[in-house]
Amino acid sequence: MAYRVAVVGATGNVGREMLNILAEREFPISRLHAIASSRSIGVEVSFGEEQTLKVESLDTFDFKGVDLVLSSPGSKVAGEFAPRAARAGALVIDNSSFWRMDPEVPLVVPEVNPGAVAGARKGIIANPNCSTIQLVVALKPLHEIARARRVVVATYQSVSGAGRDAMDELFTQTRAVYVNDPLTKERFTKEIAFNVIPHIDVFMEDGATKEEWKMAAETRKILDPGITVMATCVRVPVFIGHAEAVHAEFENSIAVETARAALRKAPGVSVVDHRVDEGYVTPKEAAGEDPVYVSRLRRDPTVANGLAFWVVADNLRKGAALNAVQIAELLAKDGLGDRRHADRAAVH
Repeated sequence: MAYRVAVVGATGNVGREMLNILAEREFPISRLHAIASSRSIGVEVSFGEEQTLKVESLDTFDFKGVDLVLSSPGSKVAGEFAPRAARAGALVIDNSSFWRMDPEVPLVVPEVNPGAVAGARKGIIANPNCSTIQLVVALKPLHEIARARRVVVATYQSVSGAGRDAMDELFTQTRAVYVNDPLTKERFTKEIAFNVIPHIDVFMEDGATKEEWKMAAETRKILDPGITVMATCVRVPVFIGHAEAVHAEFENSIAVETARAALRKAPGVSVVDHRVDEGYVTPKEAAGEDPVYVSRLRRDPTVANGLAFWVVADNLRKGAALNAVQIAELLAKDGLGDRRHADRAAVH
């Protein structure tokens, strides 16, 4: 069966990647719409190697007859349009932060909690935060055999997570350093070129940033409400690819070799862990790739049943667009979209 699909936010980094991945994975599409704000009407975006689509306006688009919406606008926009699309009969897979903690909206990583898609009572499924996705994909196989109870994680997040303007700012500042031009700051609070910034999203009352709170709250919702997470999220001068240094404490003893074997068998995980020069993955190698890479796996002797490891993934692919397309594939495979349409028809 082929589906009528709309990509909202089609002109942004993640929206364009959604279109690329839909084409790469040959998702069954009967008709495809590229949607963005009214200022992008008529802009052309690529779908596959040869096809282009003209952008339509979100303000006036009629979602009636659309089966699936892959959404990556801003949070406020997602909060306004997603219910409208769902009422029209579409299932919305939203990449913004707006719906993630709604108890009636499942927060889904297909390798971790695929069954949660059945709980989309509002017709909306949320895509987690990019840094959360790669963390839980790596944690899931270890949690299954030893039960994770506490995680301390430091992230090294690329500027693409803050959008195209942030990527432009890194490029412009880097060039300015080399030619001795004045540096301007617009997207970041401090200079990002040749620097790291321990500040992503807004600060909260307890001193954590919203990004750090998201990692903790989303991990509990997706994986296990009993896990405690302490995160420090840092923006680094890398264009694409997030990295994480993870220290996990488990209820049960877990040997390094047991953990390595479990990770190698886990869906979506690639273990590259050689204790030699270049025997690990960095964001540069992960850019453009689908897996979550795990390296530097070792025992953490500072806590009982502790492991330390390094996790890297392309934040635009697995951290956003690929995860959304994988959710769409789950819905198409299991016929959940059809059942959801039937349920809404019965209600309305």
